[in-house]
Amino acid sequence: MELLVRLLEIVGPVFLIVFIGFLYARKRSPELSHANAINIELFTPFLIFSVLSQGDFELAEYGALAVAASIVVLLPGFLSLPVARALGLNWKTFVPPMMFRNSGNLGLPLLLFAFGEEALPAAVILFIVENTLHFSVGMRMLKPGSSLFALFRIPMLQATLLGLLFAHFHWVLPGFIAEAIKMLGQISIPLMLFALGARLYAANLDDWKVGLISGIWAPICGVAVALFVGLFVDLSDQQYAMLIIFSALPPAVLNYLLAEQLKFEPEKIASIVLTGNMVSALSIPIVLAFVL
Repeated sequence: MELLVRLLEIVGPVFLIVFIGFLYARKRSPELSHANAINIELFTPFLIFSVLSQGDFELAEYGALAVAASIVVLLPGFLSLPVARALGLNWKTFVPPMMFRNSGNLGLPLLLFAFGEEALPAAVILFIVENTLHFSVGMRMLKPGSSLFALFRIPMLQATLLGLLFAHFHWVLPGFIAEAIKMLGQISIPLMLFALGARLYAANLDDWKVGLISGIWAPICGVAVALFVGLFVDLSDQQYAMLIIFSALPPAVLNYLLAEQLKFEPEKIASIVLTGNMVSALSIPIVLAFVL
């Protein structure tokens, strides 16, 4: 009973905000593209900078976690290739969503509620690793000629580099500026969840069978890789638990947004992403019960 209450305390706020976003979209059909753009370009970079620029942040403490997270992102790509062939899918349709997880909309708030404010730096590291690999490796997978230099125009990466500079040199912003940046960053997580719920309402589930299979395969494959990585990479107990939860997250909505931008089977990828996020309502509590 105690474990059930603990699980409810963790996943309850997350899925409640998602559900509110779903209900609001059903009633109002809001256009959230501008809000999502502001979140990606402003609020989330402020969150990243605020966390990384704190005086008590030491990058060396998270080096092993960053390495482990990179493996957990990349290795499922290779393991998912035969599954894509078995399903008769183009590997570019199936493999990226199995690699790049919803570490923003779902991962950050989930880890925050599960482990508290002190775990936020580690959660941000997982988020940064996933997003950096998505915008580099993921873009190259869908568009081989894409430039890696474009990475440095991404506000989240700029905020990462700037935050690390502040942390390394122990630079300190005036209190009122730091507080304003922190407050703006705090907008990002609930807005991510709300937008995810609204997007789920508008989901196209024509390829729901493929989406269901991928929704089951993604957490199984991811958790198996995380458990394997934990045997060789030296992580604290909390970091190991966070890595396992990270590995079980559903596909990132960004998979669909990039596919839509590049005109590469966006409808099919939308079904994989959105069905996977729905399945996570069952898989995430199971994984949380395992690690807590």
